[in-house]
Amino acid sequence: MSEPLRIALAGLGTVGAGVIRLIETNADLIARRAGREIRIVAVSARNRGKDRGVDLSGYAWVDDMVILGEREDVDVVVELVGGSDGPALSLARTTFDAGKSLVTANKAMVAHHGLELAAKAEGAKAAFKFEAAVAGGIPAIKGLKEGAAANAIERVYGILNGTCNYILSTMEDTGRDFADVLGEAQAKGYAEADPTFDIDGIDAAHKLAILSSIAFGTAVDFKAVGATGVRRVISADIAQAAALGYYIRLIGMAETEVDEKGERRLFQRVHPHLVHRDHPLAHVDGATNAVVAEGNFVGRLLFQGAGAGDGPTASAVVADLIDIARGDIGAPFSIPVADLDTAPPAETGHRTGKAYIRFEVADRPGVLAEITAAMRDAGVSIESLIQKGHGEPGRDDTVLVAMVTHEGPESAISEALRLLEGSESLAERPLVMPLIGE
Repeated sequence: MSEPLRIALAGLGTVGAGVIRLIETNADLIARRAGREIRIVAVSARNRGKDRGVDLSGYAWVDDMVILGEREDVDVVVELVGGSDGPALSLARTTFDAGKSLVTANKAMVAHHGLELAAKAEGAKAAFKFEAAVAGGIPAIKGLKEGAAANAIERVYGILNGTCNYILSTMEDTGRDFADVLGEAQAKGYAEADPTFDIDGIDAAHKLAILSSIAFGTAVDFKAVGATGVRRVISADIAQAAALGYYIRLIGMAETEVDEKGERRLFQRVHPHLVHRDHPLAHVDGATNAVVAEGNFVGRLLFQGAGAGDGPTASAVVADLIDIARGDIGAPFSIPVADLDTAPPAETGHRTGKAYIRFEVADRPGVLAEITAAMRDAGVSIESLIQKGHGEPGRDDTVLVAMVTHEGPESAISEALRLLEGSESLAERPLVMPLIGE
């Protein structure tokens, strides 16, 4: 058996401790599959004295994690600190400058700086792997890079944030409203004390940008990802969706399209959707993640499993380490950085489909006529419409109007809402959610 693969571990939180436990528990199995031992030699974290439930006495402790990559006894650095910039980015740069490989679960850093770091890795002939950055333990990146490598991917989409999925599926099961379920998710550790990145769709947007690059051979472009989260979804939306045969899910979706000039453009958006009960994503519950990829020869592929947690994420990290131990370097984004396309963002107005639109309006005569007139003038055809009381204390002066449109362009809905801007009849901005999977 070859010499051990020596790794340094930066970050000893839930996932970092999970990596140590996994390597120690499955050491023999990992060595047989990797062809050599994977050995932790050094670790670093902010608090040396914290009890993490693992024995660190056998590893060198380094106070300044940025210098881990410069150690002569380290072959690979595992970065589990997080954050798009700061020490994590400095560590990544230092590691590649020293000619070492890097494994990370840091989706924000990959989404914002992935191209720079991939170029450094390629220049150093080192590995840059980040399977754990997208969908936890699900081998979504490996599935796209390897299993579907011969296919032209036409679309990639999925449920990419377990916190939002837990909130929405709990709202379905209990009839409770968003704020109540969010508080429960925070108490259980599914949501952070500041849940903004999760519930506003930013975390899912980071992951979608990474998947898009690998699926379509395009440069990572996080800034082009439109992100709308779930904080405006209320229990009445959940109930109305169920009555129509749908479930509400936060979906990240990306696909390429060709514009009228023959130029390839990239559509990337994170947005709550109504997903038909017969679609495979409709029954993905709790903190589970799922990724769907559609290839021109393989058809629809579904990757589903735990999207977070110490065990699943550690599993993805160690799988990357096994690949490196086997000598698998490869292009980080499947295609060398110099050969990645730069696809401009796609326009969304011409995209067609059905949509759910929910209004909160003043409870007085003529409001419904005003809304339907705006829809008519914008060319939006209404398939179904329901008006009901708000059902919440203190909201007796408003009612909810929910409608589903016929198939049509998104630009028409945007125009209808523009015509209603400033109307005294509207108590708040309308909520629009596309329908998929009917």
